[in-house]
Amino acid sequence: MEHKNIYQLVLAGVLCAIGLVVPMVMPKVIIGPMSFTLGAHVAIFLAMFISPKVAAAVCVGTTLGFFVTTPLIIAARAATHLIFALVGALIIKRYPDIMESMVAGIGLNVALGLLHAAGEVLVVAPFFFSGYMFTPAQLANGFTMSVIVLVGAGTVLHSVLDCSISVLLWKFVKTTVPSIKLIRG
Repeated sequence: MEHKNIYQLVLAGVLCAIGLVVPMVMPKVIIGPMSFTLGAHVAIFLAMFISPKVAAAVCVGTTLGFFVTTPLIIAARAATHLIFALVGALIIKRYPDIMESMVAGIGLNVALGLLHAAGEVLVVAPFFFSGYMFTPAQLANGFTMSVIVLVGAGTVLHSVLDCSISVLLWKFVKTTVPSIKLIRG
């Protein structure tokens, strides 16, 4: 049992580091109040495939890192990742082969993307209404365009893309390191 906990702690630490480094080195697309970094959620999705504990640890670790290194609105968005990551990790724990099924895997991917987006929209909305981190032009675009479309729909697309990348990486990792799929606690 202790070996399993140490192994999970090490994996969580490595994934936290990856989750903090990826936004520094990957290309960004900035549209209005949103920035999308390819692969920014991959570490979180990989953690979900390992266990709920690892998913929670990676979300908390990356969020703390973002509170130190990024504007408040980005760190607050990162804090919402705990919700979709835990839901996803618990579903995957219950149905470990769900991502092997095209229909169920796509369904879970889209559902997690919607949950991910809902969390970020709820966090960004107060920033919009207070005017924090939004330019006058973005405020003039209105709540629907700036928050619902850019943050909400943008996050769904970003999440689905990052989850798809993660599934491909996870399949590679499972075949390369077969013992990793045994971690489910």
